[in-house]
Amino acid sequence: MTRPAFDHEEEKPLDPAVEKVRKKLVRFVAVNLGLLFVALMAVVAAIVYKTRTEAPTVVEAPASDIPVPAGAVAVPAGTVLEGEIALPAGAKIVSQSLSGSRLSLGLELSDGNRAIYLYDLAERRIVGRFAVTAQ
Repeated sequence: MTRPAFDHEEEKPLDPAVEKVRKKLVRFVAVNLGLLFVALMAVVAAIVYKTRTEAPTVVEAPASDIPVPAGAVAVPAGTVLEGEIALPAGAKIVSQSLSGSRLSLGLELSDGNRAIYLYDLAERRIVGRFAVTAQ
């Protein structure tokens, strides 16, 4: 059985300039792969640290005289949160927005002016009134 001609040929040594470039390339790839591995391990370590140190959030039904932290409105199962928001007479709600336990109401007042009322659901009171005026 005859072998192809290229099996009998020996590899010729690379030109010294090409060999130098090849060594630089191999070193570059090794350094970059090492840095990539270190960065990946740092991300994994941060994720593991974050999941192990983060305390679970438990929201309990507050007593009526204890203030509730912002964003923690507890409603026991099977009940409905109810209340009243006192607005000026003749005011119309134009818009509303909810963020955490804060409710923003855009109002058109009876005199035609506009205002924004900020209501805290946890504290069950208006915490801000802002008149909207033209300059």
